[in-house]
Amino acid sequence: MPKNISARKSAAAKTLDYDLTRVAAPVTLADHVVLEIRKFLAAGIFFNAHAAERAGMGLTDMQLVHTLQLYGPATPGKLGASTGLTSGGVTVALDRLERAGFIRREPNPNDRRSVIITIVPAKLRKLAAIYEGVEQETRRLLATLPERDLEAVMRFFAAMAKARRETPMRP
Repeated sequence: MPKNISARKSAAAKTLDYDLTRVAAPVTLADHVVLEIRKFLAAGIFFNAHAAERAGMGLTDMQLVHTLQLYGPATPGKLGASTGLTSGGVTVALDRLERAGFIRREPNPNDRRSVIITIVPAKLRKLAAIYEGVEQETRRLLATLPERDLEAVMRFFAAMAKARRETPMRP
């Protein structure tokens, strides 16, 4: 790849006059990274959809369980804010998860008008088995990278996750 490739303007960023039915050919290294991220996300979403189906859940419900695993117990309002789901959408999903035994609603010690959503650990065994293979493969691939690259990857994904949580979706 030529040295000045990152200095050239991104093909995708030039204008919205390009064919939206196809991904623009990557020009810069950043374009290549964005393309690979999109591929990774698409594959991950389909993997999660299949995993949810195997667990007898919907994709939204599965993602709420992941969110609770990643960030800990939360109020329904906080789940809505962090996922972009409406309060009604969160309530309906939590009702399904509670009926299936994945979560509990517990009194919020800081606000008696609210509840805290917690995960039922025993129900996660089935989910852990579904994700075991992909996690092992991820760790195998990460083991091939030098520590400084892993640190860069970690910083990048942490920044991307924060940006995704904090950037509002445009209409």
